[in-house]
Amino acid sequence: MSRVYNFSAGPACIPEDVLKQAQSEMLDWQGTGMSVMEMSHRGKAYMSIAEKAEADLREIMNVPDNYKVLFMQGGASTQFAAVPINLMGSNRKADYVLTGQWSKKAIAEAKRYGDVNVVATTADSKFTTVTEQSEWNLSNDAAYLHYTPNETIVGVEFPFLPETDVPLVADMSSSILSREIDVSKFGIIYAGAQKNIGCAGLTLVIVRDDLIGNCIDGMPAMLDYKIMADNDSMYNTPPTYSWYIAGLVFDRIKKNGGIKALEEINRRKAAKLYSAIDESGFYTNPVDVECRSLMNVPFILGDDALDGAFLEGAEKAGLTTLKGHRSVGGMRASIYNAMPESGVDALVDYMKDFEKNNA
Repeated sequence: MSRVYNFSAGPACIPEDVLKQAQSEMLDWQGTGMSVMEMSHRGKAYMSIAEKAEADLREIMNVPDNYKVLFMQGGASTQFAAVPINLMGSNRKADYVLTGQWSKKAIAEAKRYGDVNVVATTADSKFTTVTEQSEWNLSNDAAYLHYTPNETIVGVEFPFLPETDVPLVADMSSSILSREIDVSKFGIIYAGAQKNIGCAGLTLVIVRDDLIGNCIDGMPAMLDYKIMADNDSMYNTPPTYSWYIAGLVFDRIKKNGGIKALEEINRRKAAKLYSAIDESGFYTNPVDVECRSLMNVPFILGDDALDGAFLEGAEKAGLTTLKGHRSVGGMRASIYNAMPESGVDALVDYMKDFEKNNA
């Protein structure tokens, strides 16, 4: 069977050339006679993989020297706890922006450790927009400001970078590496790997040095950024194979024009898909135009009774995992970095044919 175009929100598609390289190295990584997943994480061979992955990431994201890069476990959901544990300090207060299900979960977890001030919420709009910062109710004594630049489920994305005098914390699970950003504007960036970085099991944390070493007493060592940083992310056995796959992805980005080149392709892919929706009398996108996601594109059919037929036909056409999240309904196409432009073209062609035959 030939490979399909996988529009899953995560775990998501991985570049085919990365998969082929991993396949070729599965049994014998560069003459070692063993697979990466069999290596000691402290051995010379694996250490070279880990060090190159971090160096390549620092290069492609232009990570300043006063930031640590941590390769952790537990997904972004574990960082919902790690962030307040490491940053709230004695004040135990933080500001959060509520724009969807993932920021909602981050807020619920942070409340376990301190006082959370929700500076703005778009729940009344079913999270289809972002409140302008001039309308936010920011605290005077918050330890940090947390936001989710891109909400995977509803496909809403911040059209601006929040301005703040306190450390800015961003859950970039579904947007990291999709466009150029200035890392120095953030205190912490964290992201689960299974969308734009590689395969599930790895969580990337980029944290400014001055925010390390303030973990709340009595918390698990595995969530303490200082312990992880002091041990080069190897306080225990790290997710070695996921780290290796991430390194292959970073190397690929570096060799193919960097994040700038990816951003150009991503914007072109998104423009094609949104144009197909907007020019149609059959499909609609519920998100405010200025807040539309570059990575996750939900769309609703003119008649939801046709959802099943749409999905069945898409599967036959090699277009998979298009069913929308149960909280939103309809369809959702996640078009992360690894989704080739040909996949978006194929989806657009299918959508036009389906509309022609069913409108």
